[in-house]
Amino acid sequence: MGAVPSSNLARFDPKAFLDKVCSGQKVLKVPKGRSVFSQGDPADALFFLQQGKIKLAVVNDVGKEAVIGIVDAGQFFGEGCLTRQAVHTGAAFALQDCVVTAIPKKTMIAALRLHPELAEMFIALLLARIDRFEADLIDQLLHSSEKRLARLLLTMANYGGGETPLPVIPRISQETLAEMIGTTRSRVSHFMNKFRKAGLIEYDGEIVVYPALLQAALNDNLPAEQRN
Repeated sequence: MGAVPSSNLARFDPKAFLDKVCSGQKVLKVPKGRSVFSQGDPADALFFLQQGKIKLAVVNDVGKEAVIGIVDAGQFFGEGCLTRQAVHTGAAFALQDCVVTAIPKKTMIAALRLHPELAEMFIALLLARIDRFEADLIDQLLHSSEKRLARLLLTMANYGGGETPLPVIPRISQETLAEMIGTTRSRVSHFMNKFRKAGLIEYDGEIVVYPALLQAALNDNLPAEQRN
C-alpha cells in the first residue's frame, strides 16, 4: 500500500483501518470514573479512544495527582508502550463512559511497519501532541492562570484545531481544570464566573465556549492576574 498524502490525513479513519489490519484487539467499555490503566501497570498495549474522554494523570509518592492531558475520541494514548517503557508512568481515567480499543504492543508495531498509511497518521498525531505539550509548558512559564484557563477551554473546544469547532465541552470538574493549569479550584471558579459574566462562555455543568473568548485571548484582552 502507498503512503497517504498529508492532505488526506484529515480524512483518514484510524478506527476503520485498525479494524482491517490489527488482529487481537479488544474493545473495552469503561464506565465514567474507572481507569483504563493505572500507574505502574504493564505497558503492553496501545489504546485508541472510540468514544468519550480520557484523563491522563500522574501521582507522586504522597498521592498528589497532576493532570497532564485530556484524550478526545479519535486519539491514541498509552503510546509509551511502543518504546522500552515496561510499565505505565501515569494513569488513564474515564471522564465519561468510554469505548476504548486495546491493541497489543506487538500487533501495533507490526502494523506500523507494514502499513505506511497508519505510520504516517500515527506520527502526525504524536507530533501534534508534542506541540501541545510545548505550548502547555510555555503557558505555565509565561502566562497568568486566567489566560492559561482561557487557552485550555479553547483547546478543549477545538478552536484553532483545524477542524470544526466544538463549542460544548462535556462535564469536567473545576478541580480537574485547576490541576491542568496549576492553580486552585477557587481561582478557576472565579475566572469561570468572570468569563460567563463577560459573555465569553456559558457554564451550567457543561461549558459552551464562544469565539469571543478566542479573540480576547489572542488580543490579550483578558484582565491580567497578579498571582497564580
